[in-house]
Amino acid sequence: MSRVAFVVAVSRNGVIGRDGGLPWHISTDLKRFKAITMGKPVIMGRKTWESLPKKPLPGRPNIVITRQKNYRAAGAIVVGDIPSALTAAGQVEEVCVIGGGEIFDMFLPQTDRIYLTEVDLEVDGDTFFPPLDPAQWTETAREIHPRGSNDSAGFVLRVLDRNA
Repeated sequence: MSRVAFVVAVSRNGVIGRDGGLPWHISTDLKRFKAITMGKPVIMGRKTWESLPKKPLPGRPNIVITRQKNYRAAGAIVVGDIPSALTAAGQVEEVCVIGGGEIFDMFLPQTDRIYLTEVDLEVDGDTFFPPLDPAQWTETAREIHPRGSNDSAGFVLRVLDRNA
């Protein structure tokens, strides 16, 4: 079975989105997102798919989960539930779940790793990351990044692995 990993950026107050997009621009984190997900299946909800400026994300299979029966997403595989998404991903080492809020909620019980960007901002938003139980996770990597010239905030890159 493939490892299920979240790739997510979260503000100090738990926001991951606003008005169908990210409430910040951090080019360093976008490069990290690409490096982590390239070549791996990416699973996302319909709203996340629709928020992408370029569709599909190149160099990786795009899988969209939606409750809409006849939804079409050019260049992506459209499915209706988690088991179908994992089947569509195939037998790979790691599957990347990239949002949004409802999809993270649905996948959290079976997620093994979280590539977490903690954005040093408090922002208004309408999409939130589910709370994590710290007893279930161990930090296995951490990089602190001060705000760069192309970044709207400083941030911490963390990798969390679920405790066995």
